[in-house]
Amino acid sequence: MTEPLILGAIVAVAVGTAVLGARGVRVAKTPADFLVAARRVPPTLNASAICGEYLSAASFLGIAGLALQEGLGALWYAVGYAAGYLVLLAAVAAPLRRFGAYTIPDFAEGRLDSPLLRRAATVMVLVICGFYLLPQLQGAGLTVQEAVGGPAWIGVVVLGVVVVVGIASGGMKGITFVQAFQYWLKLVAIAVPALVLLMLVQHPALTPVNRAAPPIFHKVTKVEFPDAEVVRVQRPVTVDALGVVDGVRRNGPIVLAGGDYRIGAGTTLTFPRGTPAPSVASNAVLSYRQWELPLVRIGGHVAHRLASTYGVVLATFLGAIGLPHILVRFYTNRDGVAARKTTSVVLLLLACFYVFPAIFALLGRLEAPGLYTSGQTDSVVLALPRMAAAGTAGIVLSALTAAGAFAAFLSTSSGLLISMAGALSHDLLRRGVRSFRTSAVAAGVVVTLAALLVGGIAINVLVGWAFAIAASSFCPLLLLGIWWPGLTWKGALLGLVLGGGASSLGVVLTIAGVGKSGWPAVLLGEPAIWTVPLAFAAMVGGSLLTRRSLPRDVTRKLLALHLPERVRVPEVSG
Repeated sequence: MTEPLILGAIVAVAVGTAVLGARGVRVAKTPADFLVAARRVPPTLNASAICGEYLSAASFLGIAGLALQEGLGALWYAVGYAAGYLVLLAAVAAPLRRFGAYTIPDFAEGRLDSPLLRRAATVMVLVICGFYLLPQLQGAGLTVQEAVGGPAWIGVVVLGVVVVVGIASGGMKGITFVQAFQYWLKLVAIAVPALVLLMLVQHPALTPVNRAAPPIFHKVTKVEFPDAEVVRVQRPVTVDALGVVDGVRRNGPIVLAGGDYRIGAGTTLTFPRGTPAPSVASNAVLSYRQWELPLVRIGGHVAHRLASTYGVVLATFLGAIGLPHILVRFYTNRDGVAARKTTSVVLLLLACFYVFPAIFALLGRLEAPGLYTSGQTDSVVLALPRMAAAGTAGIVLSALTAAGAFAAFLSTSSGLLISMAGALSHDLLRRGVRSFRTSAVAAGVVVTLAALLVGGIAINVLVGWAFAIAASSFCPLLLLGIWWPGLTWKGALLGLVLGGGASSLGVVLTIAGVGKSGWPAVLLGEPAIWTVPLAFAAMVGGSLLTRRSLPRDVTRKLLALHLPERVRVPEVSG
């Protein structure tokens, strides 16, 4: 049922973002304004903007949803998303800012003197940002569906339009203040409901978590199915059905004797108190003991959990280094010292945020078992306030989480679209403001259409794949390009193609349904465990075999990366 307050919160965030973004028309006049905000963003503001951009649908909805479905091992994603900035702080942030490029392809060509490598890097920017944009749009659809009860495509299209308008109008300079504000909105929107629910929810002191059983309905519970699902019932139960069950329209009591049942979209099932929560057939509900295990699972499977966890750790720890929409933010600092300060503040702000998805996952396990039955575990942050808090309090908290969720999609989508538009306009097309705006519109339309076809894949899994591709391509390129003088453009290109191509192929095969269990599920579903070493080995090995293609001024370029800006780099050759 539509709640005007919740809908109003979403509309307010969308309109406010569009207005503030459009304001950028007055302040963004040059390509430097659009791409790097004229390099004049102070560290604290930039850190807030980075966090606003970084805390995406995966952070606001996906971590809690995946932990609710797959167990507490999914919290490794939160650890990795934050810890990646330690590597970024130590090895990349300051040198990258000193080099003075606009984009990652700029760095690739400037460091290794290869237009071909630049074009390959541009393709990888589009692939990574495209994969990352899909879950943002998917999350927007989920938010609108939860709040309004209408089709998910409305949220996808609305988000696509708002982001394209904002970016095409003001670019980086116009969106910086918007993203900084959106970080603080997201922090409040997830922290306040979590803390209030901790005080309001009444249950035995976590004793259900220790039971070796699925969650149960503690009271008579209505479960709404916005999409058609196949539900698996473990034991006979009598429910009140309003809608379509196994192709037959029902309006009254029905006995679900056990097995799989096809539930039509828009159907409502009312379960009696004390009933174990059924689940969608494709995702069996874990017992509490399984749910507590601290290792990552692939689709609920228990095989090779340690390998899956290493895959997530590698992807998230190293993937942050290679995310184009994050790296471009460090070019907006005045100098390398400011870039390092920015990263330190980012770590503090991220640590504050990532406390709360775990709270939502635990409370959802205890108080919202109906989300397992409807297959809507990704909506736990949105749905839990109305389930656990009665009356006006639940509606107000739901409106707050909905506003925060939509802010998450808007801020991250804005940064991703800037990176895509920058790669297209700056690296492939004619440079200039008009080219940037045209590229932003074109990229936004294509990704929005693609997002309408994405469904059935957890938001956090989609983002994890983007991290895996980034970790397998740009991470080795940047680390070796900054710290190893022996890197050649041929070795870099080989690693970029093998690492980025193999991780992308693994993701595509997983989406196509290849390798649903065992080692194939791990190696394709979490490809970073083997594609990251492959990329590093290819770049090092390829460079050792092609030493003659080293840039002649490699020494000067390394000095430009590592000397303070106030020190003039001498004209020397490698």
